[in-house]
Amino acid sequence: MQVIKTVPALRQALQQARQAGQAVGFVPTMGCLHAGHLALVQQARQENACVVVSIFVNPTQFGPQEDFAKYPRTFEDDCVQCQAAGAAIVFAPTTEDFYAPQSSTWVEETFVTQGLCGTFRPGHFRGVTTVVAMLFNVVQPDAAYFGRKDLQQLGAIKRMVRDLHFPVKIVAHDTVREANGVAMSSRNRYLSPTEFQQATAIPAALQAAQQAVQHGEREATKVQQLALARLQQEPALQLQYCEVIDADTLRPVTTITPGHTAVAIACYLGKTRLIDNCLL
Repeated sequence: MQVIKTVPALRQALQQARQAGQAVGFVPTMGCLHAGHLALVQQARQENACVVVSIFVNPTQFGPQEDFAKYPRTFEDDCVQCQAAGAAIVFAPTTEDFYAPQSSTWVEETFVTQGLCGTFRPGHFRGVTTVVAMLFNVVQPDAAYFGRKDLQQLGAIKRMVRDLHFPVKIVAHDTVREANGVAMSSRNRYLSPTEFQQATAIPAALQAAQQAVQHGEREATKVQQLALARLQQEPALQLQYCEVIDADTLRPVTTITPGHTAVAIACYLGKTRLIDNCLL
């Protein structure tokens, strides 16, 4: 596996891969890899001869009061895991190399990024779509792999690819969970053992919503109330939102259409922000 830190070197390596007739799969990450990331790498390797994993903590998607400086960085361990999962290249540029001096160009999706996390993290998705567009431009993958846990991010990237005609297939992978049901996240390491157990209220709330729909409930407000009731059983959770939404537009719905409606939750547990969702 190669570790490449500059754009020209990456392009040269990928040119050689393409000349050898290899399809390129791409997994963009901010590092601190867990089993959810590795599932993406493994799927990419099953479907492409050459897999590129980017490890880049992107400053433009963090707000002024967010955790950019303390975001966990575990680069050496990440590289070991990438190699074991089948990556051919780890692309790890510095901020100074990747963003031009006085960079002033942005890529912004303006529909699915409204509401939900967009309300609480202004500017976040503009940073996400900009850096992913930059990475797509550099890697030029045949397919790129994302987890469904970040549902709004996934929606924004799908829209960007559609609207700007990026020649890349977006592949979504189901959320990978801890043994206790909590969605895997690099930020889980911020949680104390007590908080990690308290976080199980989030998947429990999603399960309550699922069960209601499986038993025939189609009124979104009632399903939302059931999820909220389960969340409220854990007083340590500081809820930001619990919404029943269209799985594609991410807009609130009044009537549930199984397979096309989702529940999305965001909350704080101590100082750690957690998000999760499920398709109903």
